[in-house]
Amino acid sequence: MNLKFAKRIEELPPYLFARLDKLRREKEAEGVDVISLGIGDPDLPTPNEVIEKLASAAQIPSHHRYNDSGLSSFRQAISEWYKERFEVVLDPQDEIVPLIGSKEGIAHLPLALVNPGDYVIVPDPGYPVYSIGAQLLGGKVHSMQLRPDYGWTPDFSTIPQEVAAKAKMLWINYPNNPTAAAGSDRVFEQAIEFGLNNDVVICQDAAYSEVTFDGWRPSSILNHKGAQDCCIEFHSLSKTYNMTGWRLGWAAGNVSVVEAIARVKSNIDSGAFAAIEEAGIAALQLDDSWILARNNILQNRRDKVVSALRSIGLNPEVPSASLYVWTPCPSGLDSSAFAARLIEEIGVLVTPGIGFGSNGDSHFRISLTTSDELLEAALDRIIDLPSQ
Repeated sequence: MNLKFAKRIEELPPYLFARLDKLRREKEAEGVDVISLGIGDPDLPTPNEVIEKLASAAQIPSHHRYNDSGLSSFRQAISEWYKERFEVVLDPQDEIVPLIGSKEGIAHLPLALVNPGDYVIVPDPGYPVYSIGAQLLGGKVHSMQLRPDYGWTPDFSTIPQEVAAKAKMLWINYPNNPTAAAGSDRVFEQAIEFGLNNDVVICQDAAYSEVTFDGWRPSSILNHKGAQDCCIEFHSLSKTYNMTGWRLGWAAGNVSVVEAIARVKSNIDSGAFAAIEEAGIAALQLDDSWILARNNILQNRRDKVVSALRSIGLNPEVPSASLYVWTPCPSGLDSSAFAARLIEEIGVLVTPGIGFGSNGDSHFRISLTTSDELLEAALDRIIDLPSQ
């Protein structure tokens, strides 16, 4: 059979973390004891209250039917969480749309906004999915350079006017993946100004807003004047409550954009399992003490990673949020070469910065989502890595 795939698939690059997982499996097949510090997939357990709620909600017969638009009670819980956490007031029916994980919504949003030839502006380095949704539709991607001397935040004045005129969406992500940059209210304000001036939807990926250290907590972009006119914010329970496999999140903000996402979803999926949304309600109603305790564990891991890397002469950026430590590669090595050396010589898998865009090639990323025992073992291997 001479099967020919669609051109859009043939041109689609392999997903970064699928490549890393394949590499891990190959090395393990060779007998290498690989420790992965790659993907940001929390190893710590989901809260017991959430698991117990799923178990009881799964016994409700009506929850086994289609749940196209999501439970009204889940939307209400999201609205209440926004009000308590950010002092942002959202209409639960018109300004919130539940998602099967925020990645699903991020990938599908261009279906509602982007025509062939339209631009989507994405950060470089940045989460690869921001680009993929546009590329699948024949959209154009403009890389918005993030620089270390600018705190890994965008300089919106560098976006060419011809790109801004044809752009439909601009992505930002603070706290940031992969750089762990905190961002600032000023960045949000500048993004909103750009969106309003150029009729561009500002898309803020806030997946890491609750994974924070040293007592710091970020705001929401929806806190800021003008946000409801041009912004959509994506959230997920994945990183906040260690629920990556549950696939539950939402988008909130501009009424028209929320309605457009909902319209796309109604033609593609039939919503999340209602029992999982019941469990999501239980998560959103947890006391902040659970998040603080979890963040303390991650902060201790962060400190171990920073200390170990500094001991061998590297200069990691100390994150105030996210699940990652972002570090310049040793002199003379790009990110692919350094990551290859680690996996080949000591069986430690890190994420090369080039996977997030050309502007990330001078750095590598370590995830804090490995158990303390395995993390310490990996760091010992890195410390003992022979110098060249």
